[in-house]
Amino acid sequence: MPISVSAPHVPGRSSNSPAAAQPSAKNTYRPEIEGLRGVAVLLVAVYHIWFGTVSGGVDVFLVLTGFFITGSLVRTVERQGKINPLSFLTRLAKRLFPSAAVVMAGILVAALLFFPRSRWPDIIADTFASALYVQNWNLALNSVDYLAQNNAASPLQHFWSLAIQGQFYLLWLVLAMAAAALARRFGLRLHSAVLGYCTTVLVLSFSYSLYMTHHNPEWAYFDTWTRLWELALGGLLAILLPRMRDLPRRLRILMGWLGLAALSLCGLLVPVDIHFPGFIALWPVLAALMVILAGNTGSRVGADRLLTWAPLTRLGGMGYSLYLWHWPILVTYLEMTDRVRPSLTGGAYILALSLLLSWLTTRFVEGGVTRVTQRFPKRRVSLSLAAAFLVPVLAASLGWQQHMERQTELISVHSQDTTLYPGAEIIANPALAEDLPQLPLFPQPEDARESTVVETDDCNVGIQGSEPIVCEFGPDDADHTIALVGSSHARHWFQALEQISEKHGWRLVTILKSGCQFSTDEQVHRGEPFTDCTEWNNATYERIAAEQPDTVFTLASLSDAGGDGAEELPEGYRERWRQMEELGIRVVALRDTPRLAFDAIECVDRNQRNECATEVSHSLADVPPYEGLEAEHPNVRFLDMTEALCPSGSCPAVFGNVLAYHDDNHLTAAFSRSLAPVLEPLLLEAVE
Repeated sequence: MPISVSAPHVPGRSSNSPAAAQPSAKNTYRPEIEGLRGVAVLLVAVYHIWFGTVSGGVDVFLVLTGFFITGSLVRTVERQGKINPLSFLTRLAKRLFPSAAVVMAGILVAALLFFPRSRWPDIIADTFASALYVQNWNLALNSVDYLAQNNAASPLQHFWSLAIQGQFYLLWLVLAMAAAALARRFGLRLHSAVLGYCTTVLVLSFSYSLYMTHHNPEWAYFDTWTRLWELALGGLLAILLPRMRDLPRRLRILMGWLGLAALSLCGLLVPVDIHFPGFIALWPVLAALMVILAGNTGSRVGADRLLTWAPLTRLGGMGYSLYLWHWPILVTYLEMTDRVRPSLTGGAYILALSLLLSWLTTRFVEGGVTRVTQRFPKRRVSLSLAAAFLVPVLAASLGWQQHMERQTELISVHSQDTTLYPGAEIIANPALAEDLPQLPLFPQPEDARESTVVETDDCNVGIQGSEPIVCEFGPDDADHTIALVGSSHARHWFQALEQISEKHGWRLVTILKSGCQFSTDEQVHRGEPFTDCTEWNNATYERIAAEQPDTVFTLASLSDAGGDGAEELPEGYRERWRQMEELGIRVVALRDTPRLAFDAIECVDRNQRNECATEVSHSLADVPPYEGLEAEHPNVRFLDMTEALCPSGSCPAVFGNVLAYHDDNHLTAAFSRSLAPVLEPLLLEAVE
């Protein structure tokens, strides 16, 4: 039975799924592919809502995108002899922008009503990234940002796959135009030229995907180049499918059911800890290819009989809207209920609301735009409609962002008054806390992390990277040089050390790396050997040996991230101290920072400030693990700031109107700076 290479738009049925493409009225509509879309988007929603696993549905969308777009571009060249890029992009914008803009507007409203202030800047940034089709790169950068790893899921996170498709549209447009030009110039068949670039992209992208998934899986998941092979494979199928019409009917029936079963079971059988995409992405991709190759068998026992079931094809028709709506509704529900995963009933409500909003969006937004452009088919009308939806969302996001920045600047000015914002100074001078008015926090919850990180970001090696970055502060001819060395828990003492060093004319040197302790132990990151840390440690030791600072300031213990008070002293710490002794360098080892049982900025957003405190026993032992080791390490001076950070055994998130933590275990820059008067006498005694 002939199998066409495209599924054209049918009046009253939307093609705005995540795999939407330009239609061709000359080709037979394929309802089984619309049903496949419905299955894929339903799997995405179900596995996101109840299981939190990879469903393979997004990979189906990518294959279908490559399948439809390639076929559409080829047919355009065959009919018109060329491709008008402006017409191509205008049609895409008209189809994609309105629904996406409506969902983004809904997310902004939900953020204002239901999300803590600390989430607002990220949601606004995600809105811009999603609207500009670069959300996948935004998430890739966050995936390797050590201090962002505990961030809650963004309600716009799912736009990453749409961003990849948007970038693919531009790339494929350029390649198709180049293929058409080469075919004309050298007398080649257009199909041969298209097969050439599809095959090249497929091989290069798949090879890169295997490499990157193995070496950097967090980045690989969102990387456009690790996913292009799926789209290119769909493109190859679009060109080769007409040559594969004569497959035996029984084989196509078997392929249809095997593909549908494999796709449905992907989310259940693929372990959540397997790196994706890599080899494992072949599972849903090949499943989709089998269903497409099976086509419409006309058999009563074929999978296409199920896929052409009217409710399923209608679901496929509103698949784009359902994909857009289900994720923000899920994330908002979890935010409101403070749950990690919805209950069976809660998930059913989420799915039902997603379906309702998808139907409304498909009918009134997509359908309304279609009716207008059918009545006024000029290109400028389509562009104006797309802009009319998207521009207000971007303008609202920009206005909101600027309002928060003005508020931050105003509070920053007032924070210079230590009678209003004493921070940790209330520890040394309790009189400052008397009659202290409760003012807006500094830093503001929505700005706390960013304002802290930016102060030392240029002097810090992230998770990736093994070459130490050495930053120096103070006079080169200082009588005393102190080196701040270690992980982010050493890093957040920089502001306090800078204040003390400047006061006493010391030279301060920083050698820092996220997630990497100054230790000889082999460390791990997300369950994998942290080789960059090992290399950084070795190189850092060499730099210290060459620099010969008078004092190395680092950590003395490792607080318990699990909340059981199992503070420990890794043997690798002690080995480093011995190495420093051999070099004639004094070590000031500070007990690790106590951890909170909650995210500080979210807690102060939701509760009274005095409710945001954690018992010190949550992360620290009753007795420091280095107790009694002074004789074994005569070059080490141990410091303990626990009484200052946790007065009376309780560790608050706020001191004197200053926010102390920007998550559950990292101090804010403002609070660190205010700790200088408390740390100073202890440090002076240690270095004398």
